[in-house]
Amino acid sequence: MAAVTHSRGAEFAAGLRDELPLLVGVAPFGVSFGAYAVASGVSAPLAQAMSVIIFGGASQFIAVQAFAAGAPAGVIVFTVALVNLRHLLYGAALAPHLATTPRGWRAALAYLMTDEAYVVTARHFEAGDVGRHGRWYMFGAGIALWTCWQLTTAVGLLIGDTVPDSWALDFALPVTFIAIAVPAIRGRGALAAAAVAGVVAVLGHGWTYETGLIAAILAGIAAGVLSQRGDAASERTS
Repeated sequence: MAAVTHSRGAEFAAGLRDELPLLVGVAPFGVSFGAYAVASGVSAPLAQAMSVIIFGGASQFIAVQAFAAGAPAGVIVFTVALVNLRHLLYGAALAPHLATTPRGWRAALAYLMTDEAYVVTARHFEAGDVGRHGRWYMFGAGIALWTCWQLTTAVGLLIGDTVPDSWALDFALPVTFIAIAVPAIRGRGALAAAAVAGVVAVLGHGWTYETGLIAAILAGIAAGVLSQRGDAASERTS
């Protein structure tokens, strides 16, 4: 991780630089999304608009899968919203570091926030006082991923079905997520949430309208909360 800096340009450049290694996993996933959208009957303009408006790989795949399966619009919207609920937790974690950031800046950073951008930004903020220009670091990390996602979506739309299944492009992002998530699992609550969500996700693979993923999210949250409450109760009685 880059050393703490304080000027706008240095913070922005540090955010860009720290995000670059994660783009190795994001790029093939973006290409895979574009190709999958075309193969599922989604028009190229609509698929590119999804990358601009939704800007969330997992939720975009789910939206396309549900669309191709003929799911009702309400189910699609609810599922996408539920998958993206984790961003509320990300925002709550970063809020203390952005307390003096103007509202317009906070809106822009909220739009650009993804799992990968959050991870590098949280680590950077935890490393020490980043000063009043810390938002530029998050902006650099977010814009790096946003640019990569838009370009690779466009590439996937252009090459469409010519991508061989043997390339398994959609396997790149899960591997990247594992590399991000495992070091972040600290404490019994996080471990319980990860373990339960993983088991439910495997058991629910193939459920209609990706309801297995929804179940995994809810089960993981419940397991984490219950584990933390149990630890708190033990501390009070000890």
